[in-house]
Amino acid sequence: MLVVTDINVYYGAIHALKNVSFYVNEGEIVSLIGANGAGKTTTMHTISGLLTSKTGDITFMGKSILKAEPHKIVKLGLAQVPEGRRVFSNLTVQDNLEMGAYTRLINQKREIEADLEMVYQRFPRLRERRRQLAGTLSGGEQQMLSIGRALMSRPKMLLLDEPSMGLSPILVQEIFNCIREVNQNGTTILLVEQNAKMALSVSHRAYVMETGSIILEGKSSDLLDNALVKKAYLGGE
Repeated sequence: MLVVTDINVYYGAIHALKNVSFYVNEGEIVSLIGANGAGKTTTMHTISGLLTSKTGDITFMGKSILKAEPHKIVKLGLAQVPEGRRVFSNLTVQDNLEMGAYTRLINQKREIEADLEMVYQRFPRLRERRRQLAGTLSGGEQQMLSIGRALMSRPKMLLLDEPSMGLSPILVQEIFNCIREVNQNGTTILLVEQNAKMALSVSHRAYVMETGSIILEGKSSDLLDNALVKKAYLGGE
C-alpha cells in the first residue's frame, strides 16, 4: 500500500534522513521505533507532504505522492495524527471532528454524520464533551480527538505519530486498544512510537531507526526478542 524508496531529507545542512526505504502492506500495523531524534517524525512528515525528499520516491496505492500537496494526500486516503495532538483548541470537540471531514463533498452529509456517530461510539468521552472547547480536554481526551478527527476523513491508511506521549499507563493501554480496533476494522496503520514495547506488542512488523537511517527490520515478535532492541529500547539486557 505504501512504498518509501531511498528518501533523503535535509534541514539546511543537516542530513536528517539517509536513504530510508521501507514498505507497508494493506491491513498491517507497521511500527517505526527509535530514540528521540532518530528521524521518525521527519519520515512521517515527508510521507504526508509537509517535507520533501531530495531523492527517491514515495508511492501510495501505486501512485507517486512525493511531490503531492498535503491536502491532496489526505484526499487519496492517507491521514496523519500528528505528534502533540495539534487539536484546534478554540473549537469544540464536534467542530474538530467535522474539520476532519473537510476534504469530503458537501453531498456526503449523511455519511459524515454516520462517521461522527462511529467516532462517538468508539470514544464515548468525546460525545460527553462534544460542546466543550478542545483546548480544555485532558491529554488523553485530546489524543482520542486527534485520532477521531483523522478517522473522519475515512482514511485507507493512518499515520500515528507518538500517540502515547505524555499519557498515563492506563490511557496508553486504552489508546493502543483503539489502534488495534481501528486496524481490525480495515484501516492500515503506520505507527511512530518511542514506547517500543507497546509499539512492538501491537504491530505486525517494525523498523528500527537510528540517526536518520533504518538499521534493523523484521517481525515485531522477533524484534521483541532481539538482544540489540532489548538493550537499547526495552530496558533489558
